[in-house]
Amino acid sequence: MDSLGTVLSLQQPDALNTFSKMWYHVFLWALFSSILVHTIAALIAFLTLRKHKFGKYFPIAILLMGVLTPAVTGIVSSAAIAFVYRASSYPMNPLYALFWGCGQTFIMGCMGFTRILATL
Repeated sequence: MDSLGTVLSLQQPDALNTFSKMWYHVFLWALFSSILVHTIAALIAFLTLRKHKFGKYFPIAILLMGVLTPAVTGIVSSAAIAFVYRASSYPMNPLYALFWGCGQTFIMGCMGFTRILATL
């Protein structure tokens, strides 16, 4: 497995050609992009609700969701993406792993804003 620094700095010299490497890269990008988005949201929530009796604890829940959501859904969706690439014998460029991982965070953000899940 590649180190965390290698994945996040896009220093992988060659294309990703095994399922585990593809899954690992896409999953880490989904995890860290989600953590970044949720950290910004938690900071905004804390600055807005810092004087509220119970509202000042909401950023903790926001940060927890920023880690738990990609840990649960990101594992499965990253595996599905890596499976398609591996089954088609198509090597994945590390930059594509960044796009797939950040794209998962973007899609989850769109789902949260549109409230599609509340209609199901």
